[in-house]
Amino acid sequence: MKKIFLLAMVMLTALTASAQNKKQMVRIAKITVDPTQLEQYNSALKEQMTMAVSVEPGVLTYYAVADKKDPSHITILEIYADTAAYQSHIQTRHFKKYKATVAGMVKSLELADVDIIGVAKKPGM
Repeated sequence: MKKIFLLAMVMLTALTASAQNKKQMVRIAKITVDPTQLEQYNSALKEQMTMAVSVEPGVLTYYAVADKKDPSHITILEIYADTAAYQSHIQTRHFKKYKATVAGMVKSLELADVDIIGVAKKPGM
């Protein structure tokens, strides 16, 4: 009986996680920054990301990475609880401050909304 209960709980957890992922808004931003302003850009980005994750319940994850061969090419993975959380995020003071600060630094911006097809990570990560 315990095994059936545990199996049912595992299945329920997996279904719940799957349903939550379907509601999430996942976006990839590809940004090219003026190389002469890269340090200032990275500082503004980190400030915005940290603030968003700490004060907005709907902002779940930010990963920002730079190309090793050309650090002015930045890719950001953003995960929001849902589209409403994203819409709320872009209206916040810290996001608007970030956009105003980096306006003259960003040479190009490409946004792509994507679906998560799988996740593999170590426990606690």
